[in-house]
Amino acid sequence: MTTLLVIAKEPLPGRVKTRLTPPFTPRQAAALAEASLADTLHAVAATPASRRLLVLDGRPGPWLPPGFDVVRQCAGTLDQRLADAFAHCAGPTLLIGMDTPQVTPALLAADFADCDALFGPAEDGGFWALGLAEPDPALLRGVPMSTPVTGAVQRERLVAAGLRVRDLPRLRDVDTAADAEAVAALAPHGRFAARLARCAPTAAEPASPSGTGSAARSGTRR
Repeated sequence: MTTLLVIAKEPLPGRVKTRLTPPFTPRQAAALAEASLADTLHAVAATPASRRLLVLDGRPGPWLPPGFDVVRQCAGTLDQRLADAFAHCAGPTLLIGMDTPQVTPALLAADFADCDALFGPAEDGGFWALGLAEPDPALLRGVPMSTPVTGAVQRERLVAAGLRVRDLPRLRDVDTAADAEAVAALAPHGRFAARLARCAPTAAEPASPSGTGSAARSGTRR
């Protein structure tokens, strides 16, 4: 079976979903991030897996369901942190971030029977999922993150390494208020949609001074 790996940030005001402020306040943005993370983790918990691992920047909270191992994210750039996340795994592994609360167990039921890698493109040019039958951190190091071509560069890196790549459905990340509305409509019964319905946009308040983010910004920005 597959290891399901989630890379994420603790949802604290001023540290997560900063592109949602405005129209949302930092506390509302953090609440939306927590709901997104909770939906993601519960989808992972409902998916058959040999291991469920959360690689976290911060501390676990009540949003974490049982059944997960938790390790701290390493320091460094995003490509280094993603590479290090894979270094904690052995055997088939699928990595995702916390920005796609519409994800389902059906999408996460990774099957490497006919491929060496799984690639989930994101609408913003990044990727929401990356699966490796044999985790190799070197496949991620040096990939430019948080750019419109991050996904294309990462996928080409896999192909150049001689891996057979199977593409997963393209998903939309929650980065902006428009993204939040669109994603909530795709999963109207989830925690994220419910939280969004309670977050009426208001003028942004100052970020928390304790502020310090998905699979390419949660720890991943593509």
